[in-house]
This record gives sequence, structure tokens and C-alpha cells, in this order.
Amino acid sequence: MTDYTLIRSKRKTVALYIRDGSVEVRAPLKLPKRDIDRFVASKEKWITDKLAQSRERTERREAFSQMHGDAIPLRIEEYISAAKTHLPERVAHYAEQMGVTPAAVKINSAKTRWGSCSVKRNINFSWRLMMADPAVIDYVTVHELAHLLEMNHSAKFWAIVESILPDYRERQKQLRKLQKRLANEAWG
Repeated sequence: MTDYTLIRSKRKTVALYIRDGSVEVRAPLKLPKRDIDRFVASKEKWITDKLAQSRERTERREAFSQMHGDAIPLRIEEYISAAKTHLPERVAHYAEQMGVTPAAVKINSAKTRWGSCSVKRNINFSWRLMMADPAVIDYVTVHELAHLLEMNHSAKFWAIVESILPDYRERQKQLRKLQKRLANEAWG
């Protein structure tokens, strides 16, 4: 029988959760413990599979962190702090080269977008971009700044990006690889 933490509340159903490698069961206040145990036993295979997936994700995260060493801070707050310093510096560097001036540079927690450029000329970056190689960070920076000149992905837009980063296609590939890796490792 799987060990679990039981949390009773005014709910009507029993629910199972896997949290940080342990099993949590939420159950109605008056449901007998034997019924809860029977429910958990009936979900044994599901629990075993989910615990294995959780361990695998943790191991991949640790391997990812070890692979990148001190280049990647391990705490989200550190990524955010690093992003707030580093990304505006990269924007300033390339904005001067490109002859553009964004209204603001903002850091957010976007999970599906590395960066964006608003019609108000604000450049937004996800703090997750700090997990990328410097060459990839520069690619995203130039990409968003190019939108200040061309607010689309036309041939003219890509010509602007290429004029600053002739190898942008290779950097784009690296970004896609990182995106897949982080998705697989469930970076939140």
C-alpha cells in the first residue's frame, strides 16, 4: 500500500495528487478511512507511473543544472534578477546598432513566448530566456528590436535580423532545442 498524506475537507469526491514526489489524497470529511485506502489501492498503477515521471523530471532538471554549471542560477528569483539586469543591457547594445529606441524593457513570466514587442514599443522578455546561451539571448533581443522597424515577419523583417546576426537561423535552431528541453523538464 502506498504511503500518502490525507487532507480532509468539505469536498464531495476523493482526489489524488502527486506533489514533490509524494502522494496527497484529498477526501470528504466523513468518508471512512478504509474507503480511502481502497480508492488509493485501486489507483496503485497510476500512482507508480506518476511518481516515476516526477522522479525522471527531477533528475533531468538536476542534470540540466549540472550541465550548465554556475552559468544558470538555480532559483527562479535569481533568474528574474539576472534577467532584469542582463536583458536591458543587451537591448541597449543592439538598439544603438539598429538605430531604434524601445519605450520600455519589461521582464515577465511568459511560458510560451521568449519575447514580444507591443505596438506601444515595449519590449517584453520572459525571465526563462536567461536559461539560453548568450548567442540565443542576443537573437531574441535582435528579433524583438527588429519589430520596432517592421511589425511583422516579412522578408524585410528577416533582412533586418540577418543584417545584425547573419547566423540567426542557427541561433533560432538552438532556441527551438532549448524550448523542447525545457518543456520536457517541466520548468515552471
